[in-house]
Amino acid sequence: METKLLENRLKESGSSGNLYLGIDVGSVSTKIAIINEDRELVFGMWSRSQGSPVQSTQESFGNLGESLDDDVGCRIMGVGTTGSARYLVKAIVGADIAKTEIICQAVATSFYMPGVRTILEIGGQDNKVILMKDGIITDFAMNSICAAGTGSFLDHQANRLGIPIEKFGDYAAKSEVDVVIAGRCTVFAESDMVHKQQMGHSKEDIIAGLCEALARNYLNNVCKGKKLNSPIAFQGGVAANSAIRKAFQKELGCEINVHKYFLVMGAVGAAMLAREQVRAENLKTSFRGFKVSETKFIPKAFNCQGCNNRCEITYVQELVGEIVARWGDRCGKWTL
Repeated sequence: METKLLENRLKESGSSGNLYLGIDVGSVSTKIAIINEDRELVFGMWSRSQGSPVQSTQESFGNLGESLDDDVGCRIMGVGTTGSARYLVKAIVGADIAKTEIICQAVATSFYMPGVRTILEIGGQDNKVILMKDGIITDFAMNSICAAGTGSFLDHQANRLGIPIEKFGDYAAKSEVDVVIAGRCTVFAESDMVHKQQMGHSKEDIIAGLCEALARNYLNNVCKGKKLNSPIAFQGGVAANSAIRKAFQKELGCEINVHKYFLVMGAVGAAMLAREQVRAENLKTSFRGFKVSETKFIPKAFNCQGCNNRCEITYVQELVGEIVARWGDRCGKWTL
């Protein structure tokens, strides 16, 4: 599993005290963040998911053993989860809270970038925009229907062109001719790119045109006329693409800021919210420890037949048979 260690200050001299863990599990990647009492990131890790949120989380926890001292698990005072698999991961690791990506992104970004007004977030399979004022969310929008411009689409195009996704920005910077790509749809974008290749355009020009098309698509379909005030933060895996960042700057006519923790900002926010809750309510964490990576979990689901709602009940149980958590019902009959 591809893994990037973004930060590790846990072994620094004088590094001690309570810690808070945040986990962000999405469709493409798993992010882990550990913060201290001062809300400073002391450990950050990004891993490419393997299709299963359970497997990805457990493998990430397993990889932590090489980076963390044995006492770190005992110092975790609160755990938060976010991302599309937040409830499932909450059940597996014994997290204290599960919050949406919108809230987690906003909380962490406003802490690390005080005064931020707009957050552009492009993940593996969805896009988001979050508008803020004085640290409060005033509006947001998501696009999880069309994959155009998401990380998975860009990965696919990089693979088709035979270029590492990390080099997209370098290629686009060498473009000499403006090439217009139809970016409103993945199907149209890919067919248009193939057509431009057949017409003889260089990969550099095509990549630059694609990045500009995807930035326009995001602004037109996700933002839909919303006023994007500065300062603007760009986050999510696609923020690593300097060509997309440049395209946004060209379209918006202002600086686009990419924080060094852009990959794990959602996980950081989850950790911050967990810290806030356990401190406010004086709670003892339900965290099961990093050894959870060695436990066999089986996610299951069924449709309740108790009424016409036919709720889809999801639950997680250990291999030995104990049900760890259960959710999905409207009436509370099955919630565990």
